Amino acid sequence: MNEFVKERGRLAAQSLIKALKKRNMTGFYAEDSDEAKRIALEIVPKGATVTMGGCTTAREIGLTDALSSPEYRFIDRDKYSDKRQAMLAAYDCDFYISSANAVSEDGEIVNVDGNANRISAIACGPRNVLFIIGINKLCRDLDSAVKRARGVAAPINVQRFGLKTPCSSTGICADCKSPDTICCQILITRFSRDPERIKVIVVNESLGF
Repeated sequence: MNEFVKERGRLAAQSLIKALKKRNMTGFYAEDSDEAKRIALEIVPKGATVTMGGCTTAREIGLTDALSSPEYRFIDRDKYSDKRQAMLAAYDCDFYISSANAVSEDGEIVNVDGNANRISAIACGPRNVLFIIGINKLCRDLDSAVKRARGVAAPINVQRFGLKTPCSSTGICADCKSPDTICCQILITRFSRDPERIKVIVVNESLGF
């Protein structure tokens, strides 16, 4: 990433953080993955109960490995034989870690889910939600953000999960009602009634899908 692109990303991220504040969410700026990981570990106290969905961004920055240490009480859903119990445990955790499929310049965060375990935890339950969002997820407005979530993130996710939907072969959203569709629930996080609950680390780097 050249310096011009980095500076443009910094300015866009700073503007987004101001927009998030107006929506009762707290924003943090990270220049790169290492700084994002450091900020996240400053936000999440040792001993906290922490979980996440299939957050590629958290894995990319090394946060998943860090939170899996004995210093935290990490709920690893992949180690639960009963997936429903893992989902229910997430609702009572101290921190839920997530990325976003897209975010508008005005601070509206968009996520699309198949089973809704991720977006339901974002909406209600965990005491804190920590979003880690790469600058590549930033969109001009809400309409563009929804289009990105369904037209960019969803096709990539169905391809990596090996699901059978039109977009898995074409890479283009067909607004399908396939049994394998992951566009079952769409959550737009536009405001937080609790000013302490939602925190967002905006990373000046391309992360996730």
